[in-house]
Amino acid sequence: MIAVLSLTLLGAALGLILGVAAKFLAVEGNAGVKEVEQLLPGTNCGQCGYPGCGGAAAAIAAGDASAACCPPGGRAVARAIAEKLGIGLDLSGMADDGPKLAIVAEDLCIGCCRCLKTCPTDAIVGASKQIHNVMQEACTGCAACVEPCPTEAIQIVPVPVTLPNWVMPRPLAVA
Repeated sequence: MIAVLSLTLLGAALGLILGVAAKFLAVEGNAGVKEVEQLLPGTNCGQCGYPGCGGAAAAIAAGDASAACCPPGGRAVARAIAEKLGIGLDLSGMADDGPKLAIVAEDLCIGCCRCLKTCPTDAIVGASKQIHNVMQEACTGCAACVEPCPTEAIQIVPVPVTLPNWVMPRPLAVA
């Protein structure tokens, strides 16, 4: 009983010391980088060419990258970042076909699990030598799973239009 009590007290004391040290020795980061990172999707897919959304946010805040460098975020994220930073934005070269998601062709899937390892949001479920499936709620359409698939069973398609996600198109301007 004495050993358990002494280890408990030692753990509590060291935890308290670490907590106080973390509070007083904390390094404050750039607030602009944190704000930009919160606007990004947070999937860390690497399509922008930076190591995750944190690296992209640092590059955007420093002016080394365009606000439109995030393909999964699309035009909406690019506009939000440009508005937050107060910078100009040219969206002419950015294609935005709307939200996309991955689908697995069951007749081609061999269950190799290579797509599972590359999905940044863990949207693909399955097991070795079993057919995989994509959870639509978690998929961001980043296409990180397409290239590693040896049988080309994964495709990126537009999100199917259903009643919950249908948006009325803007009316045509009357001349």
